[in-house]
Amino acid sequence: MVFCTVAVLELQSFVMTDQKKENKIAEFCGNVELCRLTEQVVFSDPYKVSEYNRCTSPYLDADAETVRNDNGLKIEVAELKSKFCERAQALIHGDLHTGSLMVTHDSTQVIDPEFSFYGPMGFDIGAFIGNLILAYFSQDGHADQANDRKSYKVWILKTITETWNLFHQKFLALWDEHKDGPGEAYLPEIYNNTELQQLVKKKYMKELFEDTLGFGAAKMIRRIVGVAHVEDFESIKDVAKRADCERQALNCAKKLLKERRNIKSIEEVVSTIEQVQLQ
Repeated sequence: MVFCTVAVLELQSFVMTDQKKENKIAEFCGNVELCRLTEQVVFSDPYKVSEYNRCTSPYLDADAETVRNDNGLKIEVAELKSKFCERAQALIHGDLHTGSLMVTHDSTQVIDPEFSFYGPMGFDIGAFIGNLILAYFSQDGHADQANDRKSYKVWILKTITETWNLFHQKFLALWDEHKDGPGEAYLPEIYNNTELQQLVKKKYMKELFEDTLGFGAAKMIRRIVGVAHVEDFESIKDVAKRADCERQALNCAKKLLKERRNIKSIEEVVSTIEQVQLQ
C-alpha cells in the first residue's frame, strides 16, 4: 500500500500548487478509450442486459437479474460513476488488483499501468481490497479434506485490515510531512489551528473510506455478473459450489455498496464479510 499512498498523495492540492496539479492532469487526459471501457464494464454493463455480461449460469441467472432490477444499487453506482468520470484527485493505476502486484521480500512492483489516469483515489484502494474479498469468498470452493482453507481465510481478513490501516496511517503521516508545502487546498492562513486541521483530516478520510468501499464493491459485482471474472472463482471445478461462493461475494458487495456510509472502520467491513458468509 506504500505505492498507493505515494501515488495518491502526489497530486493532492495540499502538496502542489493548483497550476502544477492541472498540468499533471493534462499529461494523462488522452487516455479516453480505456477510461471509457472502465466506465462501461464497471458502472454500466452489470446493471443492464449486455452482450458482454457473463455469470455462472443457470445458477446465478436470478441473482444477475436482481442486480439489474435493484434501483437502490443503481443510484449508488451512478454516484460512483460520476466520481470516476469527474474527480481528478490523484494519479491512479486504474486496474489495481492482486494480479497486478509482483512481490518479493525486498521489493514490490506494479505492472499493467495502461489504465492509468487522474481519478478518484478510492478506486485503486477499493479495487485491491475488493479483490481480496473475492479471494476470501472463493476459499470454501477450494477446500477439501486435506486443506479446509480456514487459516488462509483468516490471513486474507488480516490482510484486508492491515491494507487499509497501513494506508490510513501512511497517508496521514505524509499529509503532515507536507503541511507547510506549496499546496493550496488547506492554506495555513485559513486552517490555522490544530482542532480545525483534525476536523478536516477526519472528514477527508471518512469520505475516502466510503469511496474505497463503494468502488471496491462495484468492482466485485463486475467480476461476478459482468465481464472479466477472477481465477479465484473460475478455477472452482464444481459449478454449483462456485455459484454458491460467488453468490455470497455478490451479496457482500451489494451490502457494502449500499451501507458504506454507515460503516465506520475496516474492522466493521471484516465483520460484515464474516456475517454474510454465515447467512
